[in-house]
Amino acid sequence: MKNTTFLHRLMALGIVFLMLFAYSCARNPVTGKRQLMLVSEKREKAMGLAYDPQVIQEFGMYDNKVIQDFINDYGKRMGRISHRPAIDYQFRVLDSPVVNAFAVPGGYVYFTRGIMAHFNNEAEFAGVLGHEIGHVTARHSAQQQSQQILAQVGFLAAMVASEKFREYSGLAETGLGLMFLKFSRSHESESDKLGVEYSTKIGYDAHEMANFFQTIGRLQDKSGGSVPTFLSTHPDPGDRFKKVHELAAKEQKKAGKSNLNVNRDKYLRMIDGLMYGEDPQMGYVESDVFYHPQMKFQFPTPRGWQTHNSNSQVQIVPKDGKAAIILTIGGNGSLEEAKRAAISADSLRVIESRNITVNGNEAIAMTADLNPKVRLLMYLIRYNGLVYKFTGLSETPNFNSFESNFTNSFKGFKSLTDQSKINVFAEEIKIVTVAKDGTLADVLKTNNQPAARHEELAVLNGMQLKDKVTKGMLIKTVEKGDGKK
Repeated sequence: MKNTTFLHRLMALGIVFLMLFAYSCARNPVTGKRQLMLVSEKREKAMGLAYDPQVIQEFGMYDNKVIQDFINDYGKRMGRISHRPAIDYQFRVLDSPVVNAFAVPGGYVYFTRGIMAHFNNEAEFAGVLGHEIGHVTARHSAQQQSQQILAQVGFLAAMVASEKFREYSGLAETGLGLMFLKFSRSHESESDKLGVEYSTKIGYDAHEMANFFQTIGRLQDKSGGSVPTFLSTHPDPGDRFKKVHELAAKEQKKAGKSNLNVNRDKYLRMIDGLMYGEDPQMGYVESDVFYHPQMKFQFPTPRGWQTHNSNSQVQIVPKDGKAAIILTIGGNGSLEEAKRAAISADSLRVIESRNITVNGNEAIAMTADLNPKVRLLMYLIRYNGLVYKFTGLSETPNFNSFESNFTNSFKGFKSLTDQSKINVFAEEIKIVTVAKDGTLADVLKTNNQPAARHEELAVLNGMQLKDKVTKGMLIKTVEKGDGKK
């Protein structure tokens, strides 16, 4: 009986393999080669349509028409000369200080205001723009998904066929993860090549794209975020710097182009006034208190816990990661509606629930089990027409040791009226003109930039502090905003 079942399983898996390969006839638009492709172009477009509102909800759009128009204009222009010109490319500037750019299937390309602040000319931007469009034209997301589908089927086949393999399935999954990291690095390298090709075709010097990888490397070093090349989804910035310079030289020779555009001053003038760093109007922590100037509330945070604030939620966790406080909006209905929705969404097993008030605001306090291993304390607080949903959770054996942290934060929720905490605004990029020849360090000192931030500002300018600057040259500095822009 066991042998019959085993054979049936193998036959079924064999049929799945045949179906997958029958469906996999596709030609890569960049290489022209046939390849495994289990995700159709129609499906890619549908995925992009689904992902885009999620990305916008998570990060929010940065409200700057000049920069948005700039990205649209150059993005559409580059899309037309790409390997997939028929795609309706969409470009977004996200309200995030993180230095990042990425693309999702279907032609959606995103730049954060953080990366826009760190570009120092149009050519750097054009190279990264071409890189991200390259991910779309080479169908990297579709390739990755196709490989994962095939690997999962193969993994299942091995699980069925080999009892020994089942013993080590955890290790095998780790191996698959590293394999896909390699694929991802391969995709990044291909996109670097496409970034060079596309930016050169629209008239930009791709050597500047290589230079931007030095900025990325310095940011990684500064944040402690560097990882060994073999465990990184992106090639090492130092490796990319050398390789992209080589690619740029070859592409320019092939195209017969020289004296390509850089447009440093034009770009810097465009980003004058760009928001820099975190936006305190969307929430900030000061002296173990979280303030939200726009929504006019505050609450205490546990000492030493780290806060991550996004457009959709606030997460507060201790360094050991053994607990978490999560704040989200629970809707604009009644507290009872919010309670029913919370219980239903996560199939909570309620242990206790009671109606309370929190600093004059109606609320519900509820203790529940998320699953047999995780317990949570939830406060639903109605304030200014919205229900604020606080959730504190940890593994059940540790719950009692964290409960006081949860309770103190939740009970401390109250209205924010202190104007000194409300009128706090983000910093902005200020472009200044060098008054006389000297070094970057001299210019920063002359423009009253704090000495403790000179290295940060050197990275922002894509320069070293000892680099020579000349009279009339434009340099980035940073100043406190007033909220009027």
